[in-house]
Amino acid sequence: MDRLIEKKKWTVRKIVIIAFSAAFLVFVLYLLFFRDKSSRVMIKREQITIATVVQDKFSEFIPVDGVVLPRTTIYIDAIMGGNVQEVYVEDGAMLRKGDTILKLVNTNLELSYMEQETRIFEAINNLQNTKIGLEQNKYTRQREIVQVQQSIEKLKSDFDRQCQLYADSLISDQDFEEAERSYRFARKQLEITLQLQRLDSVSAHSRNKQIDISMDRLYNNLDLLRTSLGNLYVKAPADGQLSSFNIEVGQTASAGDHLGQIDMPDEFKLRANIDERYISRVSIGQEAEFEFGGTLYVLQIIKIYTDVTSGTFQVDLNFTDGYPPHIKRGQTIQLRLRFSGETDALIVRRGGFFQQTGGNWIYVLDPTESFAVKRNIRINRQNTLHYEITEGLQPGEKVIISPYDNFGNKDKIVFK
Repeated sequence: MDRLIEKKKWTVRKIVIIAFSAAFLVFVLYLLFFRDKSSRVMIKREQITIATVVQDKFSEFIPVDGVVLPRTTIYIDAIMGGNVQEVYVEDGAMLRKGDTILKLVNTNLELSYMEQETRIFEAINNLQNTKIGLEQNKYTRQREIVQVQQSIEKLKSDFDRQCQLYADSLISDQDFEEAERSYRFARKQLEITLQLQRLDSVSAHSRNKQIDISMDRLYNNLDLLRTSLGNLYVKAPADGQLSSFNIEVGQTASAGDHLGQIDMPDEFKLRANIDERYISRVSIGQEAEFEFGGTLYVLQIIKIYTDVTSGTFQVDLNFTDGYPPHIKRGQTIQLRLRFSGETDALIVRRGGFFQQTGGNWIYVLDPTESFAVKRNIRINRQNTLHYEITEGLQPGEKVIISPYDNFGNKDKIVFK
């Protein structure tokens, strides 16, 4: 008798099909939702540079080159033109104020000086003769007064006798009146002569004063001529070291030509060229620093030249506390021009990554340090050593700072 065999619901074939279908579904879901879809590149760790993000002191500065110059310079220019006849010192000589540096010869100037000197002496002689004439006129007036006074005394004596004779009726009225007229005329003549003397005295005093002023002016002109002629001898205007002096015997120097300069010894300043992009951030009193022989020296900006040439402008800086030993004029020193004081900041070392990313993102290492991923960041200030990070990183994290040229802008870097 046949027996009904019940068909199995879970056959091996069915189980295998379901298992494969479930695996395929899981694989599809993984591809759609869970697979790491970021682009990546494999690279050897030895080919990159890694730096750690740290919390430390940060100061914004830029490097600039400063040239050592004398702090005080006095220029030597030719006041009078001429040919160089003699040179008494060499470039680099230490001079005292008044030391003769060179002698110029100017024949035309010397001839002109002699002519003007002759005219001045003639004018002085004429004024002196005028002054002598005034003195002579004074004594002439005095002599006239003495003569008139003598005449009056004689006439007075005659008049007194005529009065006595007239009283005794011994002379006529006509003789008495004649004697009286002569006496009155002599007295009037004396009065007029005295008035003329007073006028001559006032006039002589005024003219003498004018003559003295004119003579003083002529003597001053004579001194000026002699000084001008003396300018053919070029002398040191101050104590110091002669520099930029390249004059040879026989050379012609025109008036106003620069002959050299006097540098004050042991007093220096630095002149630096700064990129024009920073012109609005540079100010008087701003500090710069550099190390020399293991010692840090600080300088301050004392002058800003606002003229921009070839994309740069210049500043002068003074040392605030002494000079480095053996510093020389013309020496170039690299300075750090500070734009801010030291502050606490999150910083990372400078690197070539900035050229590709513009400081907008960086590769950050996973804690396992087996790979690195791209992360957006924000960089604020910078100097020649570090960048200041204001967003996107934490202290202790490690980042790739070497150039990203070979990474192809991938999202992940996996280390081999």
